[in-house]
Amino acid sequence: MLSIKKYGAIDIGSNAVRLLIAIIIEEEGKPVRFKKSSLVRVPIRLGADVFVNGAISKENKKRLMDTMMAFKLLMKSHKVEKYKACATSAMREASNGIDVSQDILKHSNIQIDIIDGEEEAAIIAETDLHEYIDKDRNYLYVDVGGGSTEFSIIRNAEKVSSKSFKIGTVRLLNDIVKRDTWQELETWIKTNTEKYNKVDVIGSGGNINKIFKISGKAIGKPLTYFYLGSYYHNLKSYSYEERITELNLNQDRADVIIPALQIYLSAMKWSKAKHIYVPKIGLSDGIIKSLYYETVPSKTI
Repeated sequence: MLSIKKYGAIDIGSNAVRLLIAIIIEEEGKPVRFKKSSLVRVPIRLGADVFVNGAISKENKKRLMDTMMAFKLLMKSHKVEKYKACATSAMREASNGIDVSQDILKHSNIQIDIIDGEEEAAIIAETDLHEYIDKDRNYLYVDVGGGSTEFSIIRNAEKVSSKSFKIGTVRLLNDIVKRDTWQELETWIKTNTEKYNKVDVIGSGGNINKIFKISGKAIGKPLTYFYLGSYYHNLKSYSYEERITELNLNQDRADVIIPALQIYLSAMKWSKAKHIYVPKIGLSDGIIKSLYYETVPSKTI
């Protein structure tokens, strides 16, 4: 007996907005399979509004509303049965975040759940992260976003501690991360990792996924601290324009990739990690799994 379903996951981040449509294949006597069918990314960069001015601008509100309507039509065309839309740091901190979400609900009938860092980490934990974890190793999981970064300590394949910090790529680009926040992060990482002889980092987020792809490494193989540091210094030797024209980076990636590397490199330095694994998973993947296992509420198209 074969059953095929389609679910949708909307991730409204501080840098970009994404729609992931996944196929869920259930076959008698076999483990359920999750297959990515379509991924659409729109770089609205809500954080550039919110972290500087405290609210989502009229222009970006309009862009977000148009995007949500487009996502609704795409999900309808794909015959998506269930979906969940989650908004993170930017919408959470925007003074008009709730008003914008209510206007989107009226305009496109897409209901947005504005989640905190703890819930975001819990949803990401629903992914296939366990497939990349060796039970005999210790890990620092680092999920870099535009507005915040989620950190988790994983020991014996179980999360033993986690914390969200307001250090993200868009915040760093706008130079609004306080020194105290960096010091708090350094202390947290050192305190939570110094008890272990060896720690590896697991990195997630669009920027580290891009770097991993450029590296040409095989899936499952780690990047080294040396490689990441060398790549960081090489990127800094190019201007923003040259990163687009000569390194072929998208314009919304060419600026945030450098602050993203600052976060990953800092995490590796403070945890004394020599390797970073890149499983290429994120919030959208976690939403799909959460919908299937019914650990979060869902909506129908």
